[in-house]
Amino acid sequence: MAGIYIHIPFCKQACHYCDFHFSTSLKYKDELLQALVKEIRLQKNYLNNETIETIYFGGGTPSLLEADEINRLLNTITELHTVSSTAEITLEANPDDLDDAKIKSLRQTDVNRFSIGIQSFFDDDLLWMNRAHRSRHAEASVKRAQDAGFENITADLIYGYPLLTDTKWKQNLDKLFELDIPHVSAYSMTVEPQTALAVLINKNKQPPMNDQQSAAQFTVLMQAMADHDFEHYEISNFCKPGHYSRHNSNYWQGVKYLGIGPSAHSYNGEARQWNVANNAKYIQGIETGKLPAETETLTQENRLNEYIMTSIRTMWGLDLNRLNSIAQASADELLIAARRYFDNGWITKKDDVLYLTHTGKLYADNIAAGLFF
Repeated sequence: MAGIYIHIPFCKQACHYCDFHFSTSLKYKDELLQALVKEIRLQKNYLNNETIETIYFGGGTPSLLEADEINRLLNTITELHTVSSTAEITLEANPDDLDDAKIKSLRQTDVNRFSIGIQSFFDDDLLWMNRAHRSRHAEASVKRAQDAGFENITADLIYGYPLLTDTKWKQNLDKLFELDIPHVSAYSMTVEPQTALAVLINKNKQPPMNDQQSAAQFTVLMQAMADHDFEHYEISNFCKPGHYSRHNSNYWQGVKYLGIGPSAHSYNGEARQWNVANNAKYIQGIETGKLPAETETLTQENRLNEYIMTSIRTMWGLDLNRLNSIAQASADELLIAARRYFDNGWITKKDDVLYLTHTGKLYADNIAAGLFF
C-alpha cells in the first residue's frame, strides 16, 4: 500500500506562525494545477504499482480549489494508479471556505474526510494568529459538514501561546467534544525562523512562548482526551477508536508515499526526494518535463533513526525486533542508551516494545534524539 500527498500552495492570507510553502496570490493557479497533473504523470512509476490507500490534499489551503479542480487531480491519479475502493481521501480546509455551496459541491468528489484548521474558538486568538476565519465560521463549518454526511472529520487546535489561558484552553477542548469530532490534532505553538511571529518577538512586540505553559496545557490536553475516550495514538494526535488518520499513520509507520507539488516530499523506502519550494520554478521545471527535485539516498543509520523518531511517538511503540531488519542494529545497544529513560520513568518496555510513559510524552523529541544511533 502507499499514499499520495498533493500540496496546494495558496492561502488567502499568511498566518503569523506558519512557515509552510504558500502564496497569497492566485495569479498562477491555473498553471500550477496543470503542472500538478503533469507531475502526477511524470511520477507514475515512483510507487512501483503499489495500491493507493490514502490521498491527502494539504497546503496551503486546498479548500480554495473548486470541486472540478479536485476531480481533475483525482481522475488523473485513478487513471495511472490502482486506488483502493476504501481509500481515505482528505481535504484540508479553512472554516470560512466551507459554506453550504462548497460543501454541496464537494459531495460531487471522492473526498471523504475533512481536516479543518480551527486552531481556536476565540476571535482574539484568531486575530493574534492572523487567521482568515472567525469562531462562528469554525463551529458552523463542522455542523454543515456533518449535516451533509461528512462524518470523518479532524480538527486542528494550537496551544501554548500568550493569549491562551488554561481556562480558554479547556473551553476550546470542551467545544470540540460538544461538536462530536472523532479526531483531533493539537500542536504546541512553535516560533519558526523568518515568520511574522518570529519578527514580532525579536522586535519585542510579542512575548516569547513559554515552555512551562505549553507543557501544562499539553498535560491538560492528554487528560481531557482520556476522559472522553480518545486514544492518544501519536504525540499530537488523538482519536475515537478506529478513527486514526490513515495517511499520517503511514508516515509514522514507514509506508511509501508520493508528494506532488512545490515543496512536497516523497519516500520510496530507500530514498527521499523533495520538490523545489517555489511556485514559478516548480511550474517551469515541470513544463520542461524534468522534475524540479532533490534526492537523498538513506543510509542504514538514517533509516534506523527515522524509525526511532517516528515509532517512539506512537501508541504502537518502538519494536526492538525491527532494528535488525532495518540495519542489523543491536537492540542491546539501544537499550543501553534507553536506560536513563527507564530510570526516570519516561519509557516503559513490554514484549520487546518501548513505549513513552505519560510523563515521557512531554519529552518525546529529546528522548528520540537520545536513542539515535
